[in-house]
Amino acid sequence: MPDAARAPHFVRSFERGLAVIRAFDADHPALTLSEVARACELTRAAARRFLLTLADLGYVHTDGRLFRLTPRVLELGYSYLAGFTLPQIAEPHLERLVAQVRESSSLCVLDGDDVVYVARVPTSRIMTASITVGTRFPAHLTSVGRVILAALPDTETESRLARADLRPHTARTLTSADALRAELRRVRRQGYALVDQELEDGLRSVAAPVRDRDGEVVAGVNIAVHAGRTSLESVRRDLLPYLLATVTRIDADLRITGQGIAGQGVTGPARAAGHDSGTRR
Repeated sequence: MPDAARAPHFVRSFERGLAVIRAFDADHPALTLSEVARACELTRAAARRFLLTLADLGYVHTDGRLFRLTPRVLELGYSYLAGFTLPQIAEPHLERLVAQVRESSSLCVLDGDDVVYVARVPTSRIMTASITVGTRFPAHLTSVGRVILAALPDTETESRLARADLRPHTARTLTSADALRAELRRVRRQGYALVDQELEDGLRSVAAPVRDRDGEVVAGVNIAVHAGRTSLESVRRDLLPYLLATVTRIDADLRITGQGIAGQGVTGPARAAGHDSGTRR
């Protein structure tokens, strides 16, 4: 965000400290001082101060050359996740689904322009994509993101398409706003999304929307499969019926409990995050 666009209350140093934490991920679990400085566009001196402060607070460990996050960083999101009742409601249904289809399944919500995995039941089969609770991907690239995007008002969908990064991840990635617009219309009509190797070669996924007691789409559930093992026809014929039955049961539980995210109506934080968050992968 440009300095001129920031509100008077904005604390730049806090933003930079969070950027240092986000520099670490599954692909970069250990970083040198220079790598952190480069990733966060900081001077080495500034990066060093942030890293040593985080080390003093117990969020970072260093051996003198490499820096790593410690498990204590989980505390930063625990309060939110502890009150996040939607995954608790969905998880038994995901477990049942995985037992039926013998493929991995996840529950995701929209956060900014990304989907975030908030519950996941994996299988023992190895997939190239490393996905855990907290993993995020651009919503327009994923089946679960598309079922959520398809339910948004047209004006919001257009604004999201206008700012989406449409660079190809594979040869199959939809890379035009017109193609994505048409695909979202199809998803809205058929009630599910099927993405074939657009995010990663070999990865197919099918997703269906989760609705709260008011009928609003608040999340999505997917099944992910390896393209070499499961054809598109098999996904539709053998997996989709179980997926649709699963989201129907989750919807029913949400209607009964009246609960969702953080004990509020499910659309609260999830929809607010979708409108207000400026997140990145």
